[in-house]
Amino acid sequence: LTPRIVAALIDAARKLRKPVIVDPKGKDFAIYKGASLITPNWHELAQAARSVIATEADIAAAAAEVNRIVGSDAVLVTRSEAGMSLIPNRGEPIHVAGHPVKVRDVSGAGDTVVAALAVMLACGVGYEGAMRAANAAAAVVVGKRGTASLSAAELRGRLLPAAVLASEEKVIFDWSVMDERIAQWRRGGLRIGFTNGCFDILHPGHIKLLAEAHAACDRLIVGLNSDASVKRLKGESRPMQDVHARADVLAAIEAVDLVVVFEQDTPLDLIARVRPNVLAKGGDYRHEEVVGHELVEGYGGEVILIDLLPGFSTTKIMRKSRALQSG
Repeated sequence: LTPRIVAALIDAARKLRKPVIVDPKGKDFAIYKGASLITPNWHELAQAARSVIATEADIAAAAAEVNRIVGSDAVLVTRSEAGMSLIPNRGEPIHVAGHPVKVRDVSGAGDTVVAALAVMLACGVGYEGAMRAANAAAAVVVGKRGTASLSAAELRGRLLPAAVLASEEKVIFDWSVMDERIAQWRRGGLRIGFTNGCFDILHPGHIKLLAEAHAACDRLIVGLNSDASVKRLKGESRPMQDVHARADVLAAIEAVDLVVVFEQDTPLDLIARVRPNVLAKGGDYRHEEVVGHELVEGYGGEVILIDLLPGFSTTKIMRKSRALQSG
């Protein structure tokens, strides 16, 4: 792009009130005058500001000079393994540390940073959040050979804590995904357990049930009634929490290995699909009342009833809540 074309593009964008992000090339940053954000690496910054950069103060001073030349809102300096620093025209600098990563190829890293920044800022994310996303995106692509692309899953993997990702991976709406997970477990010779419920307001009784059910197997699958299923069983006022909230809470429990949502009134179809080695229910059920007991015992599986924890039930919690509200 020639300086004339660059100037015309920036001018057109500014007239439309569109921010312009520039990954600069060359020493003359004046051709980018009017850009909203400019993203040099520290070497490019030093050249443009005609200065030697050795300290944080040097970076701030050089960025201030570039801001003066370009008239930008901020300068974002990419600093390789040290992360990136944003020096705004107004306000305090923002620094985001780098991700520890084995660098295989830096080709396209700058393009990735600019693209990620643009997407995040366009979505209304602030500078710091956009920088974290861009930093994570760059960490992924430099770990690949050649000019590499980035998937949404890879970016999530860099941004989100492992515990959050692990919980999300536990929640299954598509039973075919469950089939693959079960097949993998069975190849490893693992015993699979199953229990089910609405789990609308989780309480210590639920935790006891899940912990003891898990103790009887190697992997515990929890069948979770969908919102429509809960309404049919419990009434129009239920569930108190939607299926996504209920599933997220269950998935965060260590004893739960998989949460599978079902639409039917009973989990019989799901049990037939899972074919668990162990079918667990609370002790408020009699053996013959447990849905799926004949099926499971028919192929040699086991049905266990787990003693309830006295004093805890979702119904009691809701009654107490209503009493407090009315009183």
